[in-house]
Amino acid sequence: MRIVVFNQKGGVGKSTITCNLAAISASQGLRTLVIDLDAQGNSTRYLLGDATDAPRDTLAEFFDQTLKFSLRSKSTTDFIAETRFEQLHVLPSSPLLDELHGKLESRYKIYKLRDALAELNGSYDRIYIDTPPALNFYTRSALIAAEGCLIPFDCDDFSRRALYSLLESVQEIQSDHNRGLQVTGIVVNQFQPRAKLPQRLVQELVDEGLPVLAPYLSASVRVKESHESATPLVHLDAKHKLTQEYVALHDALAPAAEGRKARRR
Repeated sequence: MRIVVFNQKGGVGKSTITCNLAAISASQGLRTLVIDLDAQGNSTRYLLGDATDAPRDTLAEFFDQTLKFSLRSKSTTDFIAETRFEQLHVLPSSPLLDELHGKLESRYKIYKLRDALAELNGSYDRIYIDTPPALNFYTRSALIAAEGCLIPFDCDDFSRRALYSLLESVQEIQSDHNRGLQVTGIVVNQFQPRAKLPQRLVQELVDEGLPVLAPYLSASVRVKESHESATPLVHLDAKHKLTQEYVALHDALAPAAEGRKARRR
């Protein structure tokens, strides 16, 4: 299953959610790939740590290749890096993605990521795509290439107001480019169960019939510690409450993945 984690608002936990769900998939024996389309490269650094700075081909080189016709083009697998976690790979980001954005958009390379993932068909059981905090070329490419979309929600009134626009954007991509794209669900992040505002905001979403996923992800300093050590929670502290919430959320997504797999047979 190909899942894009998408929200135009920054700081809502896209990279954290992407990498932790991916790490759980890999820890359960699933061949897993993370694609980091955000030029900030937070997912890349989370999974590679200091090895992020080692010379290697990145998504910038992959997209730059699409701008140049060559009979000796590299395959998608040539841009994928191994992490130190078994079964978990990453297609790393680069700051150069920002420089390429305008050229890629003007040359209408919007389907190149989808084509690259088709090339990887059968190589991975799960593919998670991290996106920049904007509805730009890279985010649209991800939505066109994905099967499911997870939308992080950080229990803030600004996030709630922006959510409707996000859902409309997904529906537009679905209508114009990707009939198979579905909103897998809204991931409640940084949830504080004893605070009234988060409880009220989330309940409003539920009452509106929006696909709010359970469990909600608690706020915890352990996340920042996992960032610092470049170690996803399932490897840093498998018994921690937040880790267990991530595992439950991951397992709740499994029926959707199996359903898609069955329909492709």
